Amino acid sequence: MQVLVAVLALLQHPRVERPDLRAGLDTLYAGGFPIAAAYFADLAGRDTADPAPVIFEASAYIWWAEALENDDYETARIDSLLELAIRRAGADSPGPARDFWLATALGYRARQRDLHGHSWGAAKDGKAMRDAYARVLRADSSCVDCYLGLGVYQYGLARASMLARLVAKIIGLGSGSAERGVAYLRRVAQDGDLARVEATWVLAAALTREAARDPGGRATLEREARTYVGRLTERYPGNPVFQRFLREVGRQAS
Repeated sequence: MQVLVAVLALLQHPRVERPDLRAGLDTLYAGGFPIAAAYFADLAGRDTADPAPVIFEASAYIWWAEALENDDYETARIDSLLELAIRRAGADSPGPARDFWLATALGYRARQRDLHGHSWGAAKDGKAMRDAYARVLRADSSCVDCYLGLGVYQYGLARASMLARLVAKIIGLGSGSAERGVAYLRRVAQDGDLARVEATWVLAAALTREAARDPGGRATLEREARTYVGRLTERYPGNPVFQRFLREVGRQAS
């Protein structure tokens, strides 16, 4: 019986080794956005119940849009993919894996909605994401990757516009904490699994934003941000998003 319970727990665990996902993510972070998108689309077609490759296909298009500096690039496709991922995750049997991938898809959709000015929808998705990750952590407190979404949630609420904070208050999201959000992001950047690269990138962006708010600590924060992205660039020298970040932050520091 104990062996059966252990096997069932393993099958439900969101961090079961997924070399197929890692291969696609390495391609994505290396700057091969169209190749990664096609790769994840193929994975998603092989298993029509798995939400993970659909989420990362959407992520590939999000990174591609960032590289093009065009927030509207493939917006409809990204939205459609995230809707599909949420449906797939929601149809899975209850457990940590279901909640993890559901939360991840909701987090990406919240990001997209916020980017395009839909504060109400972003706030609702953020709350649902927070609750789903909380369920995962109650079942498995070692889920470090969960703290990427929770870190963005805390930081985003703390630094949101007045309108976004009002919406958040109305639906019970609280006020957030930039300090806690950055701490969560540091944790994932250090010890994360599939989310480590993404967390490092988001952490660097948050540190740069904090630098703009803190003239006294600006040099230190920008130097730390450049260090994080410099490490990413050493590993993925072909990623134009990382390269542009280093150029822009370098100009600000000079």
